[in-house]
Amino acid sequence: MPADRRLGAGARLALTTFTVAPVRPGRVDRATAGTAMALAPLVGALLAVPVAGVLLLLDSLTAPLVAAAVAVTVSALLTRGLHLDGLADTVDALGSYRRGPAALEIMKKPDVGPFGVVALVLVLLMQVAALAELVDGPGSAVLAAVVTASAAGRLGVTLACRRGVPAARPEGLGALVAGTVGPVALAAGIAAVMLLAVPAVPDRPWQGPLAVLTALAVAAALLRHVVRRLGGITGDVLGAGVELVTTLVYLGLVLSG
Repeated sequence: MPADRRLGAGARLALTTFTVAPVRPGRVDRATAGTAMALAPLVGALLAVPVAGVLLLLDSLTAPLVAAAVAVTVSALLTRGLHLDGLADTVDALGSYRRGPAALEIMKKPDVGPFGVVALVLVLLMQVAALAELVDGPGSAVLAAVVTASAAGRLGVTLACRRGVPAARPEGLGALVAGTVGPVALAAGIAAVMLLAVPAVPDRPWQGPLAVLTALAVAAALLRHVVRRLGGITGDVLGAGVELVTTLVYLGLVLSG
């Protein structure tokens, strides 16, 4: 497939995978999947714009905590809640202390166990609290912070899909995207998101990039643990990575100097 067509197909696949956008995915193969996973941070940045808009608009009308809660709700709606579902399933599997097929079987169950419920509550609380703190800053910094966190969360997917990371199952999203992202695309994504992070904390321009790198380091460590326990990545693992990195970046941005 020519490079321009692969880029277009990859962009469509990224939009259908990470958003509720009514876009037809077009051709789907591993080459296209690799392009889609490399473009994931860009999709995250685009998703952040309406979320930040809602946050800033409601902050002028109501309490910061309410504005933050609605903004997090909008983010979940724009992604069909798939990343939150992946977080719950992944934490339930890891919390069971089972390995391989037994752990994967837990992830397939439609219900959410106690570990997953606790993870969802904690992550959502931290995101809401962080956004309520961030919204007190200048509007441009708020937009930069939300864009950074959302893009970094999807960069966690790019990281998980890098070469050398296997799929846990022979079918499903994990099998399609595992090992499809090369080092150049990953490095470019990290550099781009770090650049986006600079204006997120205007008086400490180093803090945003440091928050991104720290969150990715934690995600990489967790990914190694998940691969040991499950045998590789799944679609649920990717969703968990989105929520983990997004939350850690938000927390990193609100830390006081």
